[in-house]
Amino acid sequence: MSTPEAPWDVVVIGGGNAGLVAAITAREKASRVLLLERAPAVMRGGNTRHTRNVRCVHDSGDQYTPGAYPYDELWRDLCAVGDGPADEELASFTVRESASVPGWMTAHGIRWQPPLTGTLHLGRTNRFFLGGGKALVNSYHRTAAAAGVTVWYDRTAEGLEFTGNRCSAVLVSGGDAGNPERIAARAVVCASGGFEANIDWLRRYWGSAADNFLIRGPATNDGRMLAALYALGAARAGQERGFHAVAIDARSPRFDGGIATRLDCIPFSIVVNSRGERFYDEGEELWPKRYAIWGRNIAGQPGQIAYSIWDAKVNRLFLPPMYGPAKADSVAGVAAELGLDPDAIATTVAKYNESVVAGSFDPSRLDGCRTDGLTPPKSNWAQPIDTPPFYGIAMRPGITFTFLGVRVTTDARVRRVEGGVFRNVFAAGEIMSGNILSSGYLGGFGLTIGTVWGRTAGAAAAREAVSP
Repeated sequence: MSTPEAPWDVVVIGGGNAGLVAAITAREKASRVLLLERAPAVMRGGNTRHTRNVRCVHDSGDQYTPGAYPYDELWRDLCAVGDGPADEELASFTVRESASVPGWMTAHGIRWQPPLTGTLHLGRTNRFFLGGGKALVNSYHRTAAAAGVTVWYDRTAEGLEFTGNRCSAVLVSGGDAGNPERIAARAVVCASGGFEANIDWLRRYWGSAADNFLIRGPATNDGRMLAALYALGAARAGQERGFHAVAIDARSPRFDGGIATRLDCIPFSIVVNSRGERFYDEGEELWPKRYAIWGRNIAGQPGQIAYSIWDAKVNRLFLPPMYGPAKADSVAGVAAELGLDPDAIATTVAKYNESVVAGSFDPSRLDGCRTDGLTPPKSNWAQPIDTPPFYGIAMRPGITFTFLGVRVTTDARVRRVEGGVFRNVFAAGEIMSGNILSSGYLGGFGLTIGTVWGRTAGAAAAREAVSP
């Protein structure tokens, strides 16, 4: 494909939620919008393929979100995870703008389904889109095509070419030409994700532990455009070791295992490391407010591996593991199946059972069923593990996306280390999530960030492109 002589008004780099939203929004004001998707068409969408809900403010309930979730509550929830928001102004803007996200999504082709029940506890706070992430990506592509957005597949943005403080072109590989093509652009939106699939980059901050991390999304999320922006002098946002990581089945593929590999058994189990020792409160909070700390918890254990153990009483209270758990008629038997020391596990379970304080077990809320005199404690959903058969599963950190990215202004323009901004370069989604997140995560909030900032970046890029 030859490069058009006239520059594109807006070139969007990345075909996930943030990139698609940016391209659709930019096309409302700009005539020529190009979206570069690194994957082939059948694998388009990046991490978005593995999503299923979005967390948004709403002042009243409806058939999809039963009950209100006001600004103040979402703000408190965001402040309570990790170290809280990285930039309070941008985080507040994201929370406030989230109220308009469901309506925008509906207007652009997204359909909804009733909330899920069980371990997730997300029915009131999050809205689930029908068909999950793949359906969302397909719907947005239909909307983009109808609007006149051009999409190029199997294209990798290798870098940006600048003239002064303005980006004049995107260098793109993967076309018919042997060398990277020069794609002229009046404005650029970088929505190309983080560097979670770049194990060498993760090793800079995590050392050899990174070799045991599993990546929930595609192997193409290698931070190529983030590195290019840093080389050009973009300012950094977010913590180097910051990431959204969950506990996933240790048997998962190295890349692209997606949401199906996540494990939700932790609140109703005990979790031990390879020495058979518990190391964190499994019942500290409702699962959507704590599930994203477990990847980091496990990353800090020997060999970056941990094991969840539970009994028959709770086995149907959460989504079953995709590959199935180990199962035995005794705790020692489960330990042996998992390759753990049976005596050590039996001792840990017996000590835990002895510490459980009788209460009214209720998986739908913080029930106060706890342990007494145990370190670390279990603050909710504590029951003796005493009813066969017994179950167990090995878990590793599953990295969803990294927080380290580029700093942006309130209109999503990329900031420079030396001060000021790149005049016509904008960012949306995971590549700038470190402006908002620090070391914690809320379920569904990544889609919120991508949608709010995709709209912001797309609109600002279009204004820049069509201004005299």
